[in-house]
Amino acid sequence: MKKSFALTIFLLIIFMASNVFAATVSMKIVEDNVCTIKLNDSSSFEKKIVASDLTNHQVTLQLKIDNNSEVIIPEGELMLVIDSSTSMDTVVSGTTTRKDVLLNSANKLVESLLEANSTSLKIGVVTFSTSNETDPESGYVITGTEADAQKVCDFTNDLTTLQSKISAIEGVGQYTNLDAGLKLAKKSFTSEDNNKYVIVLTDGLPNLAVGYNDLVSYKGLTDVINETKSTLNSLSGMNVITMLTGIDNEDAIFRQEGENSYTYGQVIKEVFGTETAPTVGKFYNIGDDEIEDTITNDIYHDLLPISNSLEDITVVDYFPQYIVDNFDMTYVDGIDVSNVSATIDPETNSITWTLEKLEPGQTATIQYNLTLKEEFNEEIIDQILDTNEKVDINYKDFDGTTKTETSEVTPKIRLTAVPVPPVDDTISPDPLPDAGLHLLLIGGVALIGLTVFFGYKARKIK
Repeated sequence: MKKSFALTIFLLIIFMASNVFAATVSMKIVEDNVCTIKLNDSSSFEKKIVASDLTNHQVTLQLKIDNNSEVIIPEGELMLVIDSSTSMDTVVSGTTTRKDVLLNSANKLVESLLEANSTSLKIGVVTFSTSNETDPESGYVITGTEADAQKVCDFTNDLTTLQSKISAIEGVGQYTNLDAGLKLAKKSFTSEDNNKYVIVLTDGLPNLAVGYNDLVSYKGLTDVINETKSTLNSLSGMNVITMLTGIDNEDAIFRQEGENSYTYGQVIKEVFGTETAPTVGKFYNIGDDEIEDTITNDIYHDLLPISNSLEDITVVDYFPQYIVDNFDMTYVDGIDVSNVSATIDPETNSITWTLEKLEPGQTATIQYNLTLKEEFNEEIIDQILDTNEKVDINYKDFDGTTKTETSEVTPKIRLTAVPVPPVDDTISPDPLPDAGLHLLLIGGVALIGLTVFFGYKARKIK
């Protein structure tokens, strides 16, 4: 009987100690670090503690992505300068000609631009090749004049008119007087202080210029190159984009006179420069199969950077093992969690948050609570605990490039065991909490029962 009574007292002490211990663990935020990742000049990711209930051993963390870029739309006057030489009738696929692809793409471009800005953007169209005017004495076509270019459509924001005029462009002459087209475009702009855009779409190299119509000599081509390049440079105060297509072999001879010659590649470089170092503005040197994508996608985005959207965003938030083992992770009510992992992935100890697109001026957030479990490993007490291990962000930036950023900065917490106060025989001014009293009563009853049972067994043995 004495042995069983001693056992009972021992169990009672353990029971009471365990309950007092669990009730006196405190939580503290020891480093309220804010994890900030710069995505670009106007966008960023942030992770931080936004709320806490330390009495209940809980912190609330927020993940936030800001896209603070502004919506920019082109406004002012835009002139399309389109090659109308007969080489545009070259078949590029089945029965489809280069002209078909280029003009259809130009129509899509003006439609997209006017959808974005139908009020303060006006678009015009100029074509160039050679004129049909003939010399009454010789009967030859007059070339190398301003008449080699025609204004197809003056500046307007009427989409129907523009598309009708563009679709009606026909091949006029077999030679290419880009210089005349550029000069007419420049002359067509108003004196209004606004943005000026020139979009050149051509499938050939210039072999004529205003005042120069030598189609044979090396010097004649040199003069054309210099004049055309000079006119291009005169547009440097405008937003100039040039697309050249149809040149399959840049090593082929374009003009030769004795020992002097120009290859196609040399003329391209002399007039337009290169894609990395253009004469003016931006330069695309492409194949026929790239025409539509270059005009409707690349040139469109060059003109209309309202695509300043972050796309294909994936945020992976990793947790240390001790957080996964000892804390419950739950999302905050009212937060859209339709695109985030329902629970922590046990293989990677992470949650994944995905966003298809974040438009300019938009912000996206998720919040979750980390709450200490009722049963936890005592080894984490008095240790500084990282609430996260790291964050990885993968996203497509404004220019379409895919980027990845990582940060290991994280808020830190600490659990501390509050010392158990010495036994005080005086009457406590405050009654025991109901929950604690109930637990002690239940435990006491159970232990008394054990005492009676062991006492009874002892008597039986005797």
